[in-house]
Amino acid sequence: MRPFPTRARALTAAAAVSIVAGAGAVAVAGSASAAAGCRVDYSVNQWSTGFTANVTVTNLGDPISGGWNLKWAYAGNQTVTQGWSATITQSGQNVTAVNPSWAASLGTNGTANFGFNANYSGTNTAPASFSLNGTACNGGTTPSSPSSSPSTSPSSSPSSSPSSSPSSSPSSSPSTSPSTPTVPGTKVDNPYAGARGYVNPEWKAKAESVTGGSRVSSNPTAVWIDRIAAINGTTGSSSNGSMGVRDHLDAALAQGAGYIQFVVYNLPGRDCAALASNGELGPNDLPRYKTEYIDPIAAIQGDAKYASLRIINIVEIDSLPNLVTNTSGQAGGTATCDTMKANGGYVQGIGYALQKLGALGNVYNYVDAAHHGWIGWDSNFGPSADIMLQAAQASGNVKNVNGFITNTANYSALREPFVQPTTQVNGQSVRQSKWVDWNQYTDELTFAQAFRTKLVSIGFDSSIGMLIDTSRNGWGGSARPTAASTSTDINTFVDQSRIDRRIHAGNWCNQAGAGLGERPTAAPASGIDAYVWVKPPGESDGSSTLIPNDEGKGFDRMCDPTYTGNARNGNSLTGSLSGAPISGAWFPAQFAQLMANAYPAL
Repeated sequence: MRPFPTRARALTAAAAVSIVAGAGAVAVAGSASAAAGCRVDYSVNQWSTGFTANVTVTNLGDPISGGWNLKWAYAGNQTVTQGWSATITQSGQNVTAVNPSWAASLGTNGTANFGFNANYSGTNTAPASFSLNGTACNGGTTPSSPSSSPSTSPSSSPSSSPSSSPSSSPSSSPSTSPSTPTVPGTKVDNPYAGARGYVNPEWKAKAESVTGGSRVSSNPTAVWIDRIAAINGTTGSSSNGSMGVRDHLDAALAQGAGYIQFVVYNLPGRDCAALASNGELGPNDLPRYKTEYIDPIAAIQGDAKYASLRIINIVEIDSLPNLVTNTSGQAGGTATCDTMKANGGYVQGIGYALQKLGALGNVYNYVDAAHHGWIGWDSNFGPSADIMLQAAQASGNVKNVNGFITNTANYSALREPFVQPTTQVNGQSVRQSKWVDWNQYTDELTFAQAFRTKLVSIGFDSSIGMLIDTSRNGWGGSARPTAASTSTDINTFVDQSRIDRRIHAGNWCNQAGAGLGERPTAAPASGIDAYVWVKPPGESDGSSTLIPNDEGKGFDRMCDPTYTGNARNGNSLTGSLSGAPISGAWFPAQFAQLMANAYPAL
């Protein structure tokens, strides 16, 4: 948790209780003679009259096929009221959990995770023992005679079955320990803390299609809802998988995930300054945005079936700051940004999204806050915070905003150890260099922390937290500086010392030389709720050349490696990779580069 005031919790008496049933004999469906073993992890978060339980069963023996059931008995009056990721029945004190239809197999070392809510009074004693398929998990293994036809069904993987648990890599993957259960309807201060993130099986399959991708494929990434059709899922799309919002939520339950991340990204006149990410709705389509886009998303996320999940929405990236920096009178001004500022579509659209989604008890909204290389100057910093407050106020309550995210789908370095605004070279501040260009910040961590302080000072709740997208800002490999330059020339010093190797800090499309950054991590620094991978690594920012499509995505010259730039990037080359597909489509060459230049290294 970050060291700031936390939201009041509804729990009057919270407690964590856990029990582990050791290795024991398991009857293997379809192969009664196979040697086997199992482990059951049972934990609860309880209050005075009820509790939420999380159960993980691990098969330590031969594969189980044809279905599994887990049984236990309570010593007291515990009564199950609602379950997920298993069919749970109760007769008196005896409880049985049966696999869901999509997860009938349990491979060797495979796990099944499910949970439930229950009522109780008096003492909530954990079950003394469990049995899997009729045989107790009691601390031993029971071999039997070899079978001529043992069950050999393979362990499933998230790329083929949404019920599978992600495999982990000690160096590159997040912890896969069971999530800390949350009482449905009770919002926590930091939704990432103590919770395991949802691994999108469609992204996982793409990552594992590239050599070495399995090293990072079990990291949680966000699901982008970038047009109306993506709500229910699309078939044959170049930039989305076939799974819709409900499909992903169901898969998250099956995985036993504690949180799932969505990017809500379909404003009218979307991304008014970048053609690569233009959307399907025109500047005056705010009514459609509300009724055809936000309302259906809110209806699905509000389904009681998903009450145990912490649903995190990243709300409308690259929108509000455009109204500050890319309107008339600015170097990057566009007519569309002028229109969206005048008609209020961005402010009102985001306000509506925050209102509808923020009303849900298990939903957390994080508003996009650009990055230091965009609004780090005083002329942009305060005005951007002010317009974000306007959008929050348009929702009816600033508490509909749980926090903000910086560097979404961008490349700004997390830390610049050798180039800080206070660094002096031959009596000159590095702020005078061409790269820094008088910016008050040189990296995302210091910017995010400072911007949080500013947001609280103008009226946001003091418990807001920040997210930083670290999916592509590692900048590792041989080009990464390991020490400060010894040059006394201010520009040479900065260029040789900076971690961010872009040609210009305004370059944003498929950057050559970029690498995976910090892996998703909860509460890594003061004021920071998490480092996250909101832009799934390997998904393109935009096409290198014009590619006609039916998704409303244009061709932006900032994605063309031959383009010599404009006022927004100091008339510099774009630094983009060639051969890129449209935004959101899979770009394997980029993913391979990101892994090669990862920092920390894979």
